[in-house]
Amino acid sequence: MSFPNLGSLKHSGGITEKLKIMNQDVANLEPKSLWTCFERLNGVPRPSKKEERVIAFVKKFGEDLGLKTIIDPVGNIIIRKPATVGKENVTPVVLQGHLDMVHQKNADTKFDFDNQGIRSYIDGQWVKARGTTLGADNGIGAASIMAVLESDSIQHGPIEGLFTVDEETGMTGAINLQPGLLEGKILLNTDTEDEGELCIGCAGGVDTTAQWRYQQEQSSGDGYRISVTGLRGGHSGVDIHLGRGNANKIMNRVLASICYDRRVRIGRIIGGSLRNAIPRESFANVQIKKEDFDWVKQAITEVTAVIKTERKTTEPNLCIKIAVADPTANVMLERDQQKFLDLVSASPNGVDRMSEDIPELVETSTNLSKIDLADGSASVQFLTRSSVESARDNLSTKIESVFRLGGGTVEHAGEYPGWNPNAESKILKQMKTVYQDLFNKPPKVSAIHAGLECGIIGSHYPGMDMISFGPTIKHPHSPDEKCHIPSVELYWRYLTKVLETIA
Repeated sequence: MSFPNLGSLKHSGGITEKLKIMNQDVANLEPKSLWTCFERLNGVPRPSKKEERVIAFVKKFGEDLGLKTIIDPVGNIIIRKPATVGKENVTPVVLQGHLDMVHQKNADTKFDFDNQGIRSYIDGQWVKARGTTLGADNGIGAASIMAVLESDSIQHGPIEGLFTVDEETGMTGAINLQPGLLEGKILLNTDTEDEGELCIGCAGGVDTTAQWRYQQEQSSGDGYRISVTGLRGGHSGVDIHLGRGNANKIMNRVLASICYDRRVRIGRIIGGSLRNAIPRESFANVQIKKEDFDWVKQAITEVTAVIKTERKTTEPNLCIKIAVADPTANVMLERDQQKFLDLVSASPNGVDRMSEDIPELVETSTNLSKIDLADGSASVQFLTRSSVESARDNLSTKIESVFRLGGGTVEHAGEYPGWNPNAESKILKQMKTVYQDLFNKPPKVSAIHAGLECGIIGSHYPGMDMISFGPTIKHPHSPDEKCHIPSVELYWRYLTKVLETIA
């Protein structure tokens, strides 16, 4: 991976005009330095694989502080800040977060992620965004690093701020981070989303894409569009154990209930949008003969009632509708249509196995993240995660087997390692002590099912002592994402105290 425009990054025009504060009320929250950095960061569009503008923003930020600022060939940024007086011999620390954010919005929200800044607002004790993801994952962590770098009051040893790119769509920034660039011996990752939790391990993952060809024919029916919307979605690692509905699976169930007797013919299916987000929406363009429409509408009403009863707790806003639409030029042959529905039905999705060693931790799961079917070709994508490499590979092989049996081809890519917990970590022991002293209670020490960059960075820098922590963020990767305001202040107090006490 490379960024072709890195050599020409400038501080002019379209970049500097984005450095505004999006919401002054949010920026005035405490700690003000952190929230101000967050609101400035949220003024710069930062989709994965399109990070040129946010790279330029952070580059200018570091250079304006007079700090050594390095951009590596893939766009990762390293900003070095010398130790405060008397701390020159303290163990050097890397503060790490990723710059890109997941782009999700509600169907009725008009928003251009490539050109607009995130519209945040305060709702009680939470900061939210209007109809879109907030970008607190990992924008709050990145903003906290920026606030440390510009502070003249925090006591600390040598610091490197490491801002990685493309974490959300493959972790390619961390994967391509070169050995020898970093000088730090301790890495504090800022991408954990429960205040009071110290993460010491995470799952690895692999992307699986199945390609399947089908034959088409013309159809004389009327055009309709079936939609599955209103699902809660969420992070396909953090939220996978909550049993939330997968729009691709629900759509397949609806289609299977109305397609078995030739009354409905499929022309197009598009469901899900991101590999690491539980799909919230799916749409299918179908053709139905006039004399069959009433039966089909009734069948959809009945299956919707069944699914809504099953999902009344986890998905109270589930909506399944059929509406008139332009007909597609062609539809699937009947035999291929049935085969495809069988393939999706047989595909695994959700939690596969819980950990035997860590209570309540998902060991292995997969997310049927995207379906794109049109013009004789179908693509079905999965993200499989596990803290056990062999279990991850076994589950991705099951997916491959399903589609190979159906005549498809399968590719596995984007594999990244997990992060094995080290209960004897020196920085873990120190951070547990600091937390106890600050808040008069012990922190929770855990591993998570989501992917963190720690395992990848650790593969480039063996022996680096690592911890991940952060404030409380709920429902990342969905428009319901929100950041808990009191937890940010606790996180900031904790982060700065840890930096002051590292020896």
